[in-house]
Amino acid sequence: MKIRFKTFSREEVGLKQIDIAPLIDVVFQLLIFFMLTSSFLSVPGINIKLPKAVTSEIIEHRSLTIVITSQNILYIEDKPVILSAIEDLIKKNKYDSVFIKADKDANLGSLVSVWDICKRNGVEKIGLATTFEE
Repeated sequence: MKIRFKTFSREEVGLKQIDIAPLIDVVFQLLIFFMLTSSFLSVPGINIKLPKAVTSEIIEHRSLTIVITSQNILYIEDKPVILSAIEDLIKKNKYDSVFIKADKDANLGSLVSVWDICKRNGVEKIGLATTFEE
């Protein structure tokens, strides 16, 4: 009984190269997938919990948005402000509508103070943000 061993030619002895084109395709597809799905996540700058209302409606146009947190801190465009600064801003820019996002745990006095400043300075439309409950 004779045993035959396979002989290798010079080309077969060297290292074989791995084709990485399919690997690159998969990596790019994963990259695009994660880029698209992560863009739908929005992280608000100010964390507030809006109260729920059944009769709320969607407002398309907002001239000025004021945020009141549960610690009664007032924000305009993610910057903390005081009541007098809000009054000066409304007087200076002559806003006709103001949108107030107040946390459900915010002090009612803060909300009334902002509302009063708006009415005193001629703001006709004041909206309160709520979440819709079905």
